[in-house]
Amino acid sequence: MTPPNAPDPTAAPGGPVPAVGGVVGVGEAARRDRAEQHDRWLRTLLPERAGVALVAVGGLGRRQCAPHGDLDLVLVHTGVPGIDDLAASIWYPVWDAGVRLDHSVRTVGEALSVALDDVKVSLGLLDARYVAGDRAVADELVRTAADQWRRTAVRQLPALREVTESRWQTHGELAFLLEGDLKEAAGGLRDVGILRAIATAGLTDALRPAVRAAHLRLLDTRDALHQQVGRRVDRLLAQARAGVAALLGLRQPAPAPPPGAAVGDGDALLRRVAGDARTVSHALDDAWRAADRLRVRRRRGADGRPVRRPVARDVVEHDGELVLARTAIGARPDPVLSLRVAAAAATTRLPIARATCEWLAAYCPPLPSPWPAEARAALVTLLGAGPGLVAAWETCDRYGLVDAWLPEWPRLRSLPQHNPVHRYTVDRHLVQAAAEASRFAREVDRPDLLLLGAFLHDIGKGLPGDGADGPVVADHSVLGAPLAEAVATRVGLPPAEVVLIGTLVRLHLLLPDVATRRDLDDPVTITQVAEAVGDVATLDLLHALVRADAAATGPGAWSDWKGRLVAGLVGRVRTALDTGALPAPPAPDPALLAEPLPVVHLTADTVAVAAADRRGLLATVAGCLALHRLEVVAADAATVDGRALVTCRVQPRYGLPPDPVALAADLRRAVAGDVSVIQRLRGRALAARAGGAAPRVVWHRDAATDAVVLELRAADAAGLLYRVTSALDAAGVEVRAARISTLGGDVVDAFYLVGTGPDDDTRAHLEATVLAAV
Repeated sequence: MTPPNAPDPTAAPGGPVPAVGGVVGVGEAARRDRAEQHDRWLRTLLPERAGVALVAVGGLGRRQCAPHGDLDLVLVHTGVPGIDDLAASIWYPVWDAGVRLDHSVRTVGEALSVALDDVKVSLGLLDARYVAGDRAVADELVRTAADQWRRTAVRQLPALREVTESRWQTHGELAFLLEGDLKEAAGGLRDVGILRAIATAGLTDALRPAVRAAHLRLLDTRDALHQQVGRRVDRLLAQARAGVAALLGLRQPAPAPPPGAAVGDGDALLRRVAGDARTVSHALDDAWRAADRLRVRRRRGADGRPVRRPVARDVVEHDGELVLARTAIGARPDPVLSLRVAAAAATTRLPIARATCEWLAAYCPPLPSPWPAEARAALVTLLGAGPGLVAAWETCDRYGLVDAWLPEWPRLRSLPQHNPVHRYTVDRHLVQAAAEASRFAREVDRPDLLLLGAFLHDIGKGLPGDGADGPVVADHSVLGAPLAEAVATRVGLPPAEVVLIGTLVRLHLLLPDVATRRDLDDPVTITQVAEAVGDVATLDLLHALVRADAAATGPGAWSDWKGRLVAGLVGRVRTALDTGALPAPPAPDPALLAEPLPVVHLTADTVAVAAADRRGLLATVAGCLALHRLEVVAADAATVDGRALVTCRVQPRYGLPPDPVALAADLRRAVAGDVSVIQRLRGRALAARAGGAAPRVVWHRDAATDAVVLELRAADAAGLLYRVTSALDAAGVEVRAARISTLGGDVVDAFYLVGTGPDDDTRAHLEATVLAAV
């Protein structure tokens, strides 16, 4: 009989590879059909023999076989002779068929002994199912493994939890990953197996209907992924996402994609997976707590009573969870009650009991508009709870309480962010930003507005025109400002504070964008920021919001260098707002003007060069730095007393700094015109050209005192600054400064071109020159 997963040599290259004689398809019926086909094939490999049984575990044991899944088999015996030869006669045909196999040969006693020492084996045996051979032997293993687990589960769960949390550290949270592992990530299929084990032990009803439904959808997604890719893979790869969505019936909304494009809605798939992963994760959190409570009760003994103490109005702690006071349940429900419970959970870092969440979702009336002061205070307490906020918010969100507070929330829930700098979906990012903002509450005059502004700063994402699914009509900060103001009005803020919330949302990108893309020593830069901000109190709020936003985004969104730039900008703007004083041009390093030419000075993050006055020095220095794998984050060029000066702020591209002696030698030879160095620069520049989306040039005529700013948005690549500055130099343009801002795999490079700005024809020529260099 043909093995179910044998590859098909006639399948089209690059497309899904169906199994010869196997079942291709998505859904419970297809999975069971694949399991039955595996069973029939395996029965042909084991001759009838007393005392020997072939038992399936894993996906085959559960009859949940993926199209390109592996086989997990146990050959169980009673000590019969020749068992090793018999096992080989089964395993080798499986391997010869190209099927991945996880196998073992054990007696029932050996299997139970191993299960006691290895909790993963214990869980695997809970899926054991007879396939072939002596059914009595298989039934004994199935029965005794389940009995042993029920007796020892409470003792084994701490080890299981340790293994599980280690896996989560490795694979992350499925709900927030663009390319998550459907099996191993937190909230994935492996966690459903843990829920099934906890339910088998009788500790809690872990497999509730919502969890079962989420489990089936995750299985369907994995089936579709295998079918789309044509091999065993559990990571939801970006290039397969649209095809998987199409197989699952998640189609793109109108307008239809162009002919030949994938028709699946990849974002809808990500949102569905995120919702299912959250359901699983929340259920597992509940299950762990149930197990912990059981262990505590056993230690207390029959006479021990659970702790019950009040923690807030109408909220008490009972047995390690928050529940409603009896007076709250008996009285007419208070609209603010759900917010008070959430705030108490966040501040005490105690979980809300499931029954309490269900009662609040069913009986807590909606809040009036505008909110009463008590509700507003509870929201601020919740948002300001710091580390306790996220867990409390997630719990409330799973039971629909957040939707009752904020009608805008369903649009944001599980909304993916395709910028690799972001590690969270939009909703989780907003909650995380509020949690991070609490660390800066003492640095601002209005910490309540900081918390609310941080929570609402990206509310404009996902709207038509924000650039996520088409051309940018308006930035999400602009789109989000009126939405944030509407929320602030509903919450009950006075008009002046509503306007300030809108300002925080609209300007939340101002400080980092200006700090990394503009010359902070240019008075025009400081004047424009001061005019936009208006006062010091707003400036402080924006500074705190920027840091909270970056911390909630991910490690790639912030660096010590960026932090210093933003702090420097804030200091200059604060001075301008307080005194009206603007920064004076920085004086050049006296050593660059006094030492014999060429002069090269190196520090940990600065490279300064002086040479005889000539065009193209900035390009030469930039190329030499790229040659030594240094990234330039800021560059300034000037001519003083007949000397051309270039100062660059740098950082290693791959983490290790270059040899300073070799770097200084190459810089001196390069500025002196050494042909060998110039040839190396050009060769490296050609080899480093990057692909990706089409680059774009944007002009800013009023952003500098004595220059026009050409802003290049392109894919990041080694030597990009060298290529662009060389092209501008060849076009006869003088560049006095450059600022480089890296965003994931993209860069925004701002070049200060000396003069009042080119005419339309010259500008078009320069754009073409720069784009050709990219």
